[in-house]
Amino acid sequence: MAVRAAVTVSVTSVLLGLLFTHWIADSLTLWRTPVTDAHLWVAARYYHVLTKGAPAIGYVVAAAATLGAATILWSLRDGEAGNLMFDGGSIFLYGTAVAVYIQSVLPSIFTNFVVLPPHVAGAKFPPDLRVPTLSLASSHLICSVALTGVLALQTGRWWAERADDDTGAAETLGGSGRDGDDGERDSGKPEPKKIPTSAVVGVAAT
Repeated sequence: MAVRAAVTVSVTSVLLGLLFTHWIADSLTLWRTPVTDAHLWVAARYYHVLTKGAPAIGYVVAAAATLGAATILWSLRDGEAGNLMFDGGSIFLYGTAVAVYIQSVLPSIFTNFVVLPPHVAGAKFPPDLRVPTLSLASSHLICSVALTGVLALQTGRWWAERADDDTGAAETLGGSGRDGDDGERDSGKPEPKKIPTSAVVGVAAT
């Protein structure tokens, strides 16, 4: 159980860290107002660089995401109440993040940013790229929030299991203490005096 939780948290943290690298572009288009053409050009060039990355990087990320999903589903198979609640919520949020990335982020990047128009200082940003650029930042935010929720649920699961273990240990110690008190009370009772057999025979003869 501890190994599965560690794998889930580690993989989720790696994916969340990868999403945080998009802050270079997303901070300019999602968290600043007004959004200028210069901000949009910086974001578009960043996404254009992503399309030129080595395919092996994508394979590694896909393998890590698959490992995380498989680990959560494996824990869900145990059927315990804690697993159904925490791991059920985790797989929903994890699946949401993966689905948004596959269906929204990747198609938008490889459809709109593989080739960019020439950019000169002061050039107006292409209107047809404005919405895709802004939408990418929103999609990254959705994925980041979902993965943060996975970490929160796994932390809650660890806390709940720790509380159950502490309660069980306290009950065990309490039961041992009661058994010890009962033994002391039994040992404190005076034993009945034994009458010698010869005395009984003498009394009978008299």
